[in-house]
Parts: sequence; C-alpha cells; structure tokens
Amino acid sequence: MARMARRPTLHDVASHAGVSIKTVSRVVNHEASVSEEVRTRVAASIAELHYVPNSFARSLKSGGGDTIGVVMDSIADPFFAELMSAVEARALDAGMTVIFGSTGSDPERERQQVERMAMQRVRALILAPVTGDHSYLERFRATLPIVMVDRQVEIGGYDIVAVDDRGLTRQAVDHLTERGHRRIAFVGNDVHFPTTAHRLLGYRDALAAVDVEPDPSWFPEGSGDEDEAFDVVTRLLAAPEPPTAVFAANPRAAMGAVHALHVAGRTDVAMISFGDFPMATTLTPAITCVNQDPHGIGVAATERVIAHLDAREHDRPDEHPLEIIVDTELVARGSGELEPA
Repeated sequence: MARMARRPTLHDVASHAGVSIKTVSRVVNHEASVSEEVRTRVAASIAELHYVPNSFARSLKSGGGDTIGVVMDSIADPFFAELMSAVEARALDAGMTVIFGSTGSDPERERQQVERMAMQRVRALILAPVTGDHSYLERFRATLPIVMVDRQVEIGGYDIVAVDDRGLTRQAVDHLTERGHRRIAFVGNDVHFPTTAHRLLGYRDALAAVDVEPDPSWFPEGSGDEDEAFDVVTRLLAAPEPPTAVFAANPRAAMGAVHALHVAGRTDVAMISFGDFPMATTLTPAITCVNQDPHGIGVAATERVIAHLDAREHDRPDEHPLEIIVDTELVARGSGELEPA
C-alpha cells in the first residue's frame, strides 16, 4: 500500500523559501512588516508545496477563530435540526463555521459541552439551555458572547431568541375549544424545559376560558419523546371518556401521538402540534401545527452573535442583551379543525 504524502509544514515552507519560520508566519497572517520581494517568494513556496495554513492553530494564537459553537438538545429533533441548518447557513454567509454539541437534555452534559467549546476557543456560543444551574456561564461572560435560543436561563444578561410559548399554545387550544372540544389532552409534558411549563400554562388558560378544569390524567409528566407520547395517547384512548382532541407540546411528541391515533384507527380525534415535523402534510388528515419557525430563530440568533462580535472587533461597547420574540402562526391543515366525534 502506498504511503500518504506528509502534509507540508510551516518549517517546510520556510526552508523552501530560504526565510525564517517567523517570516512565513507573518506572510500567512498578512502582517505588513515583510518586503514585497520576500512576500512573493514565500507565496510561491506555499503554492508549490501546496501548504495549507492551520487555521485552528492560528485561532489559538490570536485568541479567536472563525467558529461559532452551537449547543442544543439533539438534531434528531426536527425543530433543532432546522434551527441548526439556519445557523450554519447564516454563519457561512458571514465567513464563519459552526461546530455542534448535543445536551441530550442533561444539565451536566450541557455544561461539559459548553466548557469543551470554550477550550476550543469558539468566538461565540448559541445555547438551548436545559433546566438547571447556569452559574457556570458567568466565567465566560466577559470573553464569549452567548445567545440563548428557545428558552432562557435563570440568570439575566443574555440574549434570548424564542417564541411566545404561552400565547401560541393558548391560541392553539382556543382553536380546539372553538370547535366544541372540552376533553383535550396535553402530550409531551417534559419537565426538563421551561418552555413546556409555559405551554402548559397556555393550555390551562384556554381551558379556563371555557370553564374546564383539566383532569391530571390529560397532561401526565414525562420525557416528552415519541415513544412515551405513543403510550400516553394509547392509554388515554382506552379511558371511559377519552379525549376528543390532542395538543402535542413538541414535534417528537406529535409524531408519537399521530402514530397512536393511526394504530387505534382514531383519526377522528382532533390534533394540533406545537412545531412542524416531517410528513405532517402527507397524513390524512394533515396535521395542523403552530409554525415555530426554527429557521427564523436560527437566523435571528446568528445575527445577534454577529452583532456582538462586530462590536468587540471595533472596540465598541458590547451589545445590550435583547429578548427577541419571533412572529409565528397557526397553520390549519385539517386535523385541528375536526369537531368532536
């Protein structure tokens, strides 16, 4: 087997051009203190040897690279997959790259991912925080711009880009009650996230408006994943008075709920999902959803990162933290417009 050629180093370029390593470094970093003749000679050696500068090493030396770190639940979640894609596209437009780490909804794993990225000297961080103690972030505040997405932390002073979880859920459940539904299940009651708590409040607001006190069995606590949602909906459908409608608090729960309704042959049960998911428009009936706009959230969060970095680059006072609420809407497709059977 042929051996792979060794990648040329800074030392190889210096030797080839007949200059010092420091001179090559100055040329690579576009410093002015090099004559045009030497700069041309070094550039010719770089081209002939196919030398590629190590941008990561250069970022360590200069104290900042061209990378944004993104830490969020999981890209298996359709919402975060689209959000991540939007961050990456906007970052590339700005000449930056992105690295990703998942929390798995675990506070300790979140902390480890953030600390790992800080050690790798990312220039900024976009974080979807898990419920827990975030005091560890304080030591990064002066050097690392951090923008929260989807949910805020318990300490102030950070940008947050999100949607109106309580108000949008109220709107969605109002949409069901206006069609006569009173027994409405809330599926995906994941206690790890404050967003879920806000959505549960919106659910309660809508039912209170029609004088309904929800039975605790309609909104059991859990992890909010697909398998659990399937089990919850299957169990509720078997109750003496099953729900006539289901509100899914996240896309993963929505996929589990849809599966349970189809297995049980109960597609007459109305349903609304908080957040869209793949194949939602191809089902019969198609799934009505709150358009959570992960693309808009991702772009807005990246814009805030760029604003912070630009302020620091030009020695301006850092940007004041903002709360950005992205406009969204309820998308009626059929499942949320069904009346009680």
